[in-house]
Amino acid sequence: MKVTAPHLGNLWVVLKTAFEDLGLEYVVPPFSSRRTLSLGVRYSPETVCLPFKITLGNFYEALERGAELLIMPSGRGLCRFGYYAILQERILKDLGFQFEMIKVDLFGGRIFSVLELFKKLSGRPWPKVIKSIFFGLAKMKEIDEIEKLVQKIRAREIEKGTATKIFREAIRDIERASDFSSLRKTVKEYKERLLSVPQNKDFDPLKVGLIGEFYILLEPFSNMDIEIELGKLGVEVRRSIYISHWTKFSLFLALLKLDEKARLHRAAMPYLSRDVGGDGWETVGHKVLDVGRYDGLIHVAPFTCMPEIVACNILPSIKTDIPLITLIFDEQMGKAGMMTRVEAFVDLLKKRREAKLRGERRAWTSSWG
Repeated sequence: MKVTAPHLGNLWVVLKTAFEDLGLEYVVPPFSSRRTLSLGVRYSPETVCLPFKITLGNFYEALERGAELLIMPSGRGLCRFGYYAILQERILKDLGFQFEMIKVDLFGGRIFSVLELFKKLSGRPWPKVIKSIFFGLAKMKEIDEIEKLVQKIRAREIEKGTATKIFREAIRDIERASDFSSLRKTVKEYKERLLSVPQNKDFDPLKVGLIGEFYILLEPFSNMDIEIELGKLGVEVRRSIYISHWTKFSLFLALLKLDEKARLHRAAMPYLSRDVGGDGWETVGHKVLDVGRYDGLIHVAPFTCMPEIVACNILPSIKTDIPLITLIFDEQMGKAGMMTRVEAFVDLLKKRREAKLRGERRAWTSSWG
């Protein structure tokens, strides 16, 4: 049985590790590209959102590689994302592909749905299933920690692109690690390599938070590699969500009734008093809470995303002292247009920081007569 799932950042490392450790073949779809998007656009409803189109393209290319079993999250409470699997299954079967699709409910059973899926497909005992999944998740945690380091270094590195190149090599070698010992050794090696990258130590970069819709935040192809582009501009980026962080709270600590989103929801309450699906409620909360943490915020969302459209209309009414720009992504958006807006926003943030520093200097000088 050849298993596959759509790309979402580096989640493929977790899935490939866990499935292959359990004796199943995992088909990694080609990394999302213009062809992936073109296939998705060709066979998708016109007004459906970008994540649907790209994930449909992922499935198409995985089926071309021989995939037999498609895995897709589903269930209520996930905005239109909860219906992707149903519609994508019909589209792909109408195109003549032969396969089975398993829809994983991430809203109801959460971690139990995931565990039961691996147990059912592998037929292995529970201890082996749990060990394999935890090994995959350990790799994901290490990748995310290395990525946070890369986000710091990108803004300061002297030769642009060095940290990104090392990060891509790190992902490849972490995926190949066969046990916890080799994983620790690999992680240590790559952290040392990153810390040895020549940097401008005196440079104090702008700090920008990326907030918005889950998929656009985590899948670099869908956001046109905005984190890399900001790093080239000398901006330190930090996303509002990482896969290991989401997994920890949404799948595991949720069992203990620990909701890390509650703080965001409380902050958003004066402006949005209920869940509107997706990540809309959290987006509003971030603008309230992120004042002082960043020089600015970039809000990203797919075109026609209903929860983010709600958030987008509320964000301007939140009178907090933090600049924010919204970028809407779809197949019609050119990278040059996006970069023009991003560069202008970064210039605004630089001038704003300079003006604040001049004001502080004047205040300090006048206080001393």
